[in-house]
Amino acid sequence: MSLEKKRWLQTALQIRGSVVPQVLPRSLFCGVFGLLVTISFVHGHPVSMPALASLIPNIVLGLLLVFRTNTAYDRFWEGRKAWGKLVNDTRNLARQIWVAVSEVTERDSSAAQSVRTDKIEALHLLVAFSVAMKSHLRQEPLGAEIERLVQPDHFVRLKGIQNPPLRVAFWIGDYLQLQYQRDRIKIHQLTEMQNLLNGLVDCLGACERILKTPMPIAYAIHLKQLILLYCLSLPFQMVGNLGWWTPPVVVLISFTLFGIEAIGIEIENPFGRDPNDLPLDTICETMLKNIQDLTDLRPSNHSSDLHLPLVAAHEEQQNGTRS
Repeated sequence: MSLEKKRWLQTALQIRGSVVPQVLPRSLFCGVFGLLVTISFVHGHPVSMPALASLIPNIVLGLLLVFRTNTAYDRFWEGRKAWGKLVNDTRNLARQIWVAVSEVTERDSSAAQSVRTDKIEALHLLVAFSVAMKSHLRQEPLGAEIERLVQPDHFVRLKGIQNPPLRVAFWIGDYLQLQYQRDRIKIHQLTEMQNLLNGLVDCLGACERILKTPMPIAYAIHLKQLILLYCLSLPFQMVGNLGWWTPPVVVLISFTLFGIEAIGIEIENPFGRDPNDLPLDTICETMLKNIQDLTDLRPSNHSSDLHLPLVAAHEEQQNGTRS
C-alpha cells in the first residue's frame, strides 16, 4: 500500500505542493461577488437569471480544462522520460568507458595510472553533463555542484558559454576519439559509445523543446476569460434557489475550476524547483553515486598485473602436459 493511500486525509489537507495559495484569492473574490448578488436579491432586486446557465455550457468548459491539464501532463511526462533515458544512457556509457578503455597496453605503471585518472575524469564529465543540463534548463548559473566535477580551467570555460551541456558533450566525445587514436578501444566500441553520447544530447534537445514551447497565449487567455465569466455568472444562476448559500457554493465551484487550470500551469514546466517539478537534484545525486560505485570496481583490463597469475598457471599446465 502506497504512502499516499495510508495518509489520505493528510494528503487531502496538505497545503505545500498544492495550488491552494494560488487559486484561493480568486475563489474568494468570486464568493464576495456572489455575496453582493445575494444581498441585492434579498433586497428585492431582480438579479436571479437562471437562463445564464446556458451562457457557457458545462461540457464545453470541462473539455477545455481537460485538454489543458492533459497537455500540461504530457509535457511533464515527456520531461520525465527524457531524464530517465539520460540516466540509462549515462550508466551504459560510464560502464563501457570504465571496462572498455584498456590499461593493459600501458607497460609503465605510471602510464596506466594516468589512463585510469583520465577515465575517472571522463566519468565525472558524464555527471557534469547532467548537472549542466539541469542548470541550463532552470536558467541558473553554474555553481559548486559542477565545479567539483570538472577541471578548474574547464569550469571557467563553461561559465562563459550559452549552452554548457553541449560543451561537456564535446569534451566527452573528444576523450573517446583520443582513446581510439591511442588504440585503447576498438572502432565498434567507439561507435557504440558515440551513439550513447548522441543519446545524451537528444535528451537535452527534448527537454529544451519542452522548455521553449510554451502554451499558446491565445488559448491561455481565452480559457482564463471563460473560467472567469463562468464563475461570475454562477451567483445569478443560483441565488434564486440557494439564497444565502450562494456565496459558499460559488467559492467551492470556483475553487475547483481555478484549481484545475492552475495545476496545468504548475506542471507544464517540470524543470524548476517547485514541489511538483521533477526531482532533478536527486537524479543528479543518484548518477554521481552510481559513478562512484562503478569506480570502486576493477575490470580485468584495469592492470596488466592481473593477467600474470593466469599466464603463469597456463604455462605451468602446458609444461606439465609436455613432461
